[in-house]
Amino acid sequence: MTSQIHEYKKNHRNIVRKHLFTFVILFITSFGFAQTTISGKVVDYKNAPVIGANVYLEGTYDGATSDEKGEFSFSTNETGVQTLIISFLSFETKTIIEDVSKLKNLQVRLREDVESLDAVIISAGTFEASDNSKVSVLKPLDVVTTASALGDYVGALQTLPGTSNVAEDGRLFVRGGNADETQIFIDGIRVFTPYTPTTNNIPTRGRYSPFLFDGITFSTGGYSSEFGQALSSVLLLNTIDEPDQEKTDIGIMSVGASLGNTQKWDKSSLSFSASYINLAPYLAIFEDKNEWKTPFAGAQGETVFRQKLNNGMLKFYAAFDATKFELNQEDINYEDGIDFKLNNNNFYLNTSYKGVLGNNWTLSSGVSYTYAKNKIGIETIEINDTENSAHIKLKLKKRFNSRFKLSFGAEQFITDFDENYKEDAINETYGFNNNITAAFAEADVVFSKDLALKVGVRADHSSIFNTVDLAPRAAVAYKSSKNGQFSLAYGNFFQNPNSTILKFEQDLEAQKTSHYILNYQYVNAGKIFRAEAYRKDYDNLIKFDGEFETFATNFESTGNGYAQGLDLFWRDNTSIKNLDYWVSYSYLDTERNYSNYTTSVQPSYATNHNLSVVGKYWVDSWKSQFGIDYGYSSGRPYNNPNTEEFMNERTKPFHNLSLNWAYLLDQQKILYFSINNVLGIKNINGYQYADAPNQNGQFSRRALTPAADQFFFVGFFWTISEDGNDNQLDNL
Repeated sequence: MTSQIHEYKKNHRNIVRKHLFTFVILFITSFGFAQTTISGKVVDYKNAPVIGANVYLEGTYDGATSDEKGEFSFSTNETGVQTLIISFLSFETKTIIEDVSKLKNLQVRLREDVESLDAVIISAGTFEASDNSKVSVLKPLDVVTTASALGDYVGALQTLPGTSNVAEDGRLFVRGGNADETQIFIDGIRVFTPYTPTTNNIPTRGRYSPFLFDGITFSTGGYSSEFGQALSSVLLLNTIDEPDQEKTDIGIMSVGASLGNTQKWDKSSLSFSASYINLAPYLAIFEDKNEWKTPFAGAQGETVFRQKLNNGMLKFYAAFDATKFELNQEDINYEDGIDFKLNNNNFYLNTSYKGVLGNNWTLSSGVSYTYAKNKIGIETIEINDTENSAHIKLKLKKRFNSRFKLSFGAEQFITDFDENYKEDAINETYGFNNNITAAFAEADVVFSKDLALKVGVRADHSSIFNTVDLAPRAAVAYKSSKNGQFSLAYGNFFQNPNSTILKFEQDLEAQKTSHYILNYQYVNAGKIFRAEAYRKDYDNLIKFDGEFETFATNFESTGNGYAQGLDLFWRDNTSIKNLDYWVSYSYLDTERNYSNYTTSVQPSYATNHNLSVVGKYWVDSWKSQFGIDYGYSSGRPYNNPNTEEFMNERTKPFHNLSLNWAYLLDQQKILYFSINNVLGIKNINGYQYADAPNQNGQFSRRALTPAADQFFFVGFFWTISEDGNDNQLDNL
């Protein structure tokens, strides 16, 4: 019995020790590692619960996701100050740094991620043609495969709404503005002479090959305060940052030949293109209405060198071209016509740098220089003009956060123009020097992914006028649905008169426009629709007496005018397999009292209605891409001196149907055919009237028609590249 009692006591002591040990362990654990509960609720900016938000303590495995009420709760053994992370797709990540004891019953409101793919963008007045933009109306490929463009980026942009068809000119006429009101920039730096020179009734072309550009922004109004000296429009051309591979492009054409090459190294690359055009063989087969003494011939070369630096990119761009021709053109006042000859040399140099300075600062800078020399002969008249121009620019940008960015900068435009006029005993020399100093500032404010604001101001000081022009600008965009948005834009824009005016008279004022734009844009699965209404008011336009600008003409800045209308654009490249098409329509109502006009009327270059339909279809079994382009414009105004009303007559409507066909002989060899105005429609651009009435008291006239009703083009293009897959379909 005694032994049993002893054994019982022993077991009892062991049990007590065991429970005592367990109690001590639990006490120590609870004392040293007390758990804390973290809890709260996650809502969006409308106070709606965010379901599935990820909530966790940084650097630990402690966390949870929010439930259907947006609520979360989890426990942690962490103590002291910790970092709580709350994140969810399409919202900005929120960070809370606090002692864990205070991370209870939190009310967390997430802000929308304003840099998400579906965030609003300001689109009023702007068409993007880029592979990298969020919303691209055109791709670089489109610029050179449009049937009527004949490889000219300006010709392709004329299929967009807001442009007027002026077939005999070839430049960009935008929303009631003449071609001088559109300025062109390469990598943000001004191009002073962007078009090849020509003569009456022969359209010009853009000087620069689309081969070297990967992005185009075409703004038909309301553009950034960064850009000035443009009343109506700016066209921004961006050279390729980095080529994907080394390659050589060879072209043999019915009008000449071309050669391009790209070399690529570790941190640098070099591209060049060269072409020679001579119309003599073509004109020997397809004669036009001109009597050519020396058919058009031109040589062109371009190069881009790119160097990657530690914090940025340096680009060096240079282009040179030389053209000459001589012909005799029909003229109603000269029985034997008028002899015209031209010899032009043009050189353009552009150096630009874009880089990061640190602390969310970026720097953009550049300088350009243009040398242009023309030798013109008109019968016994000799005109020699020389232009030296430069543009220097510096821009700084600070990104404070995803919702606020500020940019500002300064630039200098320098122009030295001289002209000499000789005719019999007359020998006159005249010209001008003008320096324009400008400063600009602009802020981007993003309130949410549905609402954004851009506001800026620009000041230009012109030494030739000794005045300062202040131009405020603003734009706002609101995302009305998942795929649609509205944009509003307003701005003032100033531009000095061009050299044809300033070489004779400098006691003038800068011309001015005010833009008002309302835009709607819808983008969804390869489809885009744009509708844009606008109003432009003009002041200080140049008026002069006499038929032409001469050194005896009187000039003044008293002209005015307006332009208003509606632009529509639709593009679809997904509904029908292998078919890509777009449709543009513009309605324009405009009047001006400028130049030598006697009253306010619609200008001779403006058309009320413009329609363009472009289609491209790939036939895989034929290894071919077929293109079609139809353009329509309503009649243009002209003045008939046999009537009492000024500019009250209209030409017949303009029609043009163009076709092209690109056939792949193999992956890197292409045969290309195109026909402009395939139906041979007899379009009339206007009328020329005799200087004096005939015996019946009437002024005789002749129709101003294209020198050739049709243009045929045949080319063979061969690409030699590293991967063996590249071809020049992108450049046709």
